[in-house]
Amino acid sequence: MAFASTFRVEPGKRVDLSKHDPRDTGGLSDKEETRASIAADAVAIDALQTKLYAEGRQALLVVLQGMDCAGKDGTARSVFNACGPIGVTVTSFKSPSSEELSHDYLWRIHEKCPPYGTIGLFNRSHYEDVLVVKVRKLAPAEDIEKRYEQINQLEKHLCQNHTRVLKFMLHISKDEQKKRLEERVADETKRWKFNPDDLTDRAMWSDYTSAYEEALTRCSTEHAPWHIIPADRNWVRNAIIGRIVRETLEEMNPQLPKPKGWDPKTIKIV
Repeated sequence: MAFASTFRVEPGKRVDLSKHDPRDTGGLSDKEETRASIAADAVAIDALQTKLYAEGRQALLVVLQGMDCAGKDGTARSVFNACGPIGVTVTSFKSPSSEELSHDYLWRIHEKCPPYGTIGLFNRSHYEDVLVVKVRKLAPAEDIEKRYEQINQLEKHLCQNHTRVLKFMLHISKDEQKKRLEERVADETKRWKFNPDDLTDRAMWSDYTSAYEEALTRCSTEHAPWHIIPADRNWVRNAIIGRIVRETLEEMNPQLPKPKGWDPKTIKIV
């Protein structure tokens, strides 16, 4: 997929986010034309998802990670807004519950992976355990160090068992995040999205950037590569992700099953 390769983190390549422009247009220029292509891709994704569901032999996991306000919810709405609710699930991973903490950190992740025939979206994911957990020092450093390879092994296991994994890092600038946080505070219809803890994380921007660079470098693999998506412009972000999801589903090539045990030509409904 030539389009995806523009944004893919090549395995083994060290990531420096300062070299990735959050305001890059990805070669897109006309906003209205791009929005039309987003809508067309959403319709195509819905048709492909229907085939995926009918086939029931493979699944697609889409991982969305990014700083606060990067647009994870907006991406989910835009890219999958044409899909029916049966074949698409969205899981938002919050702070782990007491039950989740009584298991290893990947237990709650594997449980929510999409079943065959479906697309699963992770709004935040297992990468929180090498991002926020690392930055806020919520686990011993030696435990966190082991997690990169453990995550790689989980994703390899999924891929070897017919679940494709697409990972998107929504790359937003600190200035754009400031603007969006201010909008949340000012607009009473958006205030429910605001959490004062977001300001604590914002104060650790540099630490989070370093943590992301480490995760992107060490966990972009041939079977589950990372993609760094410019996220300062919503329409650019949505268009890029939508096209990559569509191309991935086309490559997966789900097929409608043939009738078993009956011939459509012999069926007469009266």
